[in-house]
Amino acid sequence: MKKKLIYVVSLLIAGLFFCTTNVTAARTDMVDVSNHNGYMTVSNFQDMLNNYGVKSVITKISEGTYFHDYTAAKNIYTAQQAGLYINGYHFARYTTEAGAIAEADYAARMAKADGLPIGAVLVTDVEAEQQNGLNRAQNNTNNKAFMNQVAKYGYRSDIYTMASWLGNKMDINSGGWIASYPYNASNKSWYSNNHAWQWGSTYNFNGSYGNFDVSQIYDDFYTADQSAKVDPMKTVNNIISVKGNEYKAYTTYDSNGDANDGTNVVSATDWISNSIAVINLKPYFVIGRNVLLPQSTTTFKDRVVINYRSDYGVLAYNSKGQSIKDSNKTFKGGTQWKTQSKLVNIPNVGLSYKVATDMFIPIAYMQGSGFSGE
Repeated sequence: MKKKLIYVVSLLIAGLFFCTTNVTAARTDMVDVSNHNGYMTVSNFQDMLNNYGVKSVITKISEGTYFHDYTAAKNIYTAQQAGLYINGYHFARYTTEAGAIAEADYAARMAKADGLPIGAVLVTDVEAEQQNGLNRAQNNTNNKAFMNQVAKYGYRSDIYTMASWLGNKMDINSGGWIASYPYNASNKSWYSNNHAWQWGSTYNFNGSYGNFDVSQIYDDFYTADQSAKVDPMKTVNNIISVKGNEYKAYTTYDSNGDANDGTNVVSATDWISNSIAVINLKPYFVIGRNVLLPQSTTTFKDRVVINYRSDYGVLAYNSKGQSIKDSNKTFKGGTQWKTQSKLVNIPNVGLSYKVATDMFIPIAYMQGSGFSGE
């Protein structure tokens, strides 16, 4: 989010050099991220959860009716994998009720495409020059229209704004996420009658690069009511074959990774799988109710389809987990790619399909094509 206060006087007192440090401050219950922070990994978010007490993440989804944040889908997926609640925000540009509804439609559609779970919060971030030029009543009308429209998509909503706008540029009758940055937030609990207080914009997490906006939350609004996370590992009836030409029985397993006694499959048989499970970092094809077949005993019918974020395509990664610049221009939604049967665990990316020499695409963006034949 935009930075609201610049402490010029404190910088002058500090001298010529300014070093950002983390004082003993308010809680870091919630962190918001956007393209300014880049793609966040599972390990980034796990560090925030385990070492800083972060409970909830809010990722930028959109702005106006023209900007879709390219990092949102990845951030939603990795935050969920790290065990955090995930929510989204939209940077508002609307000036009319009709404009607010149009932006709500755009934001909610982008949120759904990115995998934001139903029941999550989709915040309207109201602080731009467009709203600054409107009267209080018009901003109130527009904000209400945005929130009512978002609710039609299954999302809850809230208003984010700066403290100086409360009762001046707009009213927040209930809830609200308020930004106000004290010089030292130690032992402070400002705006405790609202859902959350954003108290800093330059916080550093040792496990992540750059500065982050951090907030203290006062209730469970941003940590509740989310439906089960969107499962990016759902496939479209993958056809898999059990290895071998001679008769051989292979053990199947349950969802805990324990052997299913008496439930085996034999070599050279084909099975339909509609999902992939990962147990102890090893992939399994689900071929029945609580019946899983290790990928290592199968051969995958060798095509996958990129089915996610068709508007921007998806980035590929090398074997070191580094993103490959402009690869999203090649790997567009709906395109089909041959792949090796083995899923590869790429550092900081996770299980991925190999689609070219040292080019891997995370399973989150792929679906099995269902093609038979090698």
